Amino acid sequence: MYVTAVESRPPGVLATSSSRGQRPFGARAKAFVALTKPRIIELLLITTVPVMFLAQQGVPSLRLVLLTCLGGYLSAGGANALNMYIDRDIDAVMERTSQRPLVTGMVSPGECLVFGISLAVVSTLLFGLTVNWLSAWLSLGAFLFYVVVYTMMLKRRTAQNIVWGGIAGCMPVLIGWSAVTNSLSWAPVVLFLVIFFWTPPHYWPLSMKVKDDYARAGVPMLPVVASNKVVARQIVLYSWVMVAVSLLLTPLGYTGWFYTAVALAVGGWWLWEAHALQHRARSGVTGAKLKEMRLFHWSITYVSLLFVAVAVDPFLR
Repeated sequence: MYVTAVESRPPGVLATSSSRGQRPFGARAKAFVALTKPRIIELLLITTVPVMFLAQQGVPSLRLVLLTCLGGYLSAGGANALNMYIDRDIDAVMERTSQRPLVTGMVSPGECLVFGISLAVVSTLLFGLTVNWLSAWLSLGAFLFYVVVYTMMLKRRTAQNIVWGGIAGCMPVLIGWSAVTNSLSWAPVVLFLVIFFWTPPHYWPLSMKVKDDYARAGVPMLPVVASNKVVARQIVLYSWVMVAVSLLLTPLGYTGWFYTAVALAVGGWWLWEAHALQHRARSGVTGAKLKEMRLFHWSITYVSLLFVAVAVDPFLR
């Protein structure tokens, strides 16, 4: 994600109105885009569009896909902007977030608040008027869950923050299905659960890497309050459940041999990486040799390949 900063400053220092100076239009535009966290939204869309193919059992309407993606981007972008508004104090403390637009002063808190709420309103109306109202309410629910439940209630209070807060990131699966069918079914529920159990072992390795950042900000991510051994054990547990759940689509009759083969292959590799991380943690390996980011990077590849298989499978049955 590209974030434009007006100046460099050490973590822990917020820009003041007197230090903002000139804010060029182009840099400001990029800063507002950065508020939406576009790289995270790319991942959400990867789980939305393939489900639309599965729901359609073929190629869905291009117009419907574009409208659903646009609505999803606006909703998630608004939620991310409000997340930055609420967390601007800890963003200033953490090194990896110290150049976000509110910290640098490229965007003011008031502007960010109006921007985030506006995106949510536009997204809800766009979904309701051009897709269907079920998708609109699911999208609004995801927005409120991320902002209120995760950011305001869980993130700073419990090590289970990413477990339950991750529910917001599961909602695009339901939205993609409902956009096509104006209903819900067991298929999106299964894929919802896949993303639910995927989120902690996806995010905890990154949290292990930057746990000092979270500790400095007072955010109790699991790696901050538990040892690497405990975190790795939890990663392995969630990974096994995730892979098992991913294999339910075929016996339920929604997918065929291609999806099953891909799910087994990428799931098997995931489990290999998860157990390898656990072995290194048990052996007392720390620092760069722990290689926790191997699983983080693979987790993105895993979910991408799995959902590509979801989209392709209907054409091979």
